[in-house]
Amino acid sequence: MKPLIQPEEIREAVERLGRQLASDYSGRTLTVVGVLTGSVILLADLVRAMDLPLRIALIRASSYRGAVTRPGELAVDDDLLSEVAGRDVLLVDDIFDTGHTLDRLLEMIRTKSPSSLKSAVLLWKQDRCEVSIAPDYHCFKIPDVFVVGYGLDYNDEYRHLPYIASLEESDLESLTGEAGS
Repeated sequence: MKPLIQPEEIREAVERLGRQLASDYSGRTLTVVGVLTGSVILLADLVRAMDLPLRIALIRASSYRGAVTRPGELAVDDDLLSEVAGRDVLLVDDIFDTGHTLDRLLEMIRTKSPSSLKSAVLLWKQDRCEVSIAPDYHCFKIPDVFVVGYGLDYNDEYRHLPYIASLEESDLESLTGEAGS
């Protein structure tokens, strides 16, 4: 693995984003919707960095299942999503890759009539975007590499890493070999 973003850089960026959000939503109650499972670590750190009243809600969305490095069909489960009608909503996800996940989730949440709706991501792969939207907030722009750590995974591994790293082709080959043995 090749480290891309160190823990201290992540901490500083998330705290900076938290301060920005606290300023932007000052005097309002925010509902922060985390996209499971990749955003859990970001969600926890981000809400602690925001000094304002808020609610936390969750939604499950996945386009990467198993040992793949390119997205497939998006599966969405909104059973954990609390009432957002008439509320200011911030959708938080780990990464903006092609943009299809964020686009679909924003579209779905809009049908629930929030008073406002914005998005925030930890990582943004600008070169991979296939939709006409962009995240409203982001911490880092990264190149088109497959990344793990700080909530992001490969086949449910590496979420625990306190940094962001890219998986090299040799890493993927050794993991695929292990899974087959």
